[in-house]
Amino acid sequence: MISEPLAISVRAAGNMMRAAHEPWWIIAGAAVALHGADAGQVSDVDVLLSVGDAERLFPTFGLELRRGPSHANFRSGIFGTFTEAPLQIEFMANFRYRVGGNWLPANPRTREAVEFGETTVFVPGCIELQQMLRGFGRPKDIERAEQLSVLQS
Repeated sequence: MISEPLAISVRAAGNMMRAAHEPWWIIAGAAVALHGADAGQVSDVDVLLSVGDAERLFPTFGLELRRGPSHANFRSGIFGTFTEAPLQIEFMANFRYRVGGNWLPANPRTREAVEFGETTVFVPGCIELQQMLRGFGRPKDIERAEQLSVLQS
């Protein structure tokens, strides 16, 4: 079930990304919820986008182009946080996550459209999203991956 704050924030992200020239995706908890699985508490909407779209769109969103915050397991070449939606929307370009000693790029190969009200948003396919979440390795992400597997059984 998608909460009202999440629904409003997903629509906002979709509307903001209408001007994108390249593929983009909602990932993590919001994507799990959009697939129809129990994502638990979703505190933000994570959007993967290209560097070119980030450079072009961030100024229109009122965001500065900056590197992502320092994190042991996640890196973004360009990162921006939009706080004018009920849940913050985090935009990430050149996003990578660490699995073991390797930094893997988050470049989904699948892209599924989800009609959400009058807005279309995009998520990785269910299996690919599960793999990404397991790669993130955090307990909440592992649980979300398991919830996605329930949809497939």
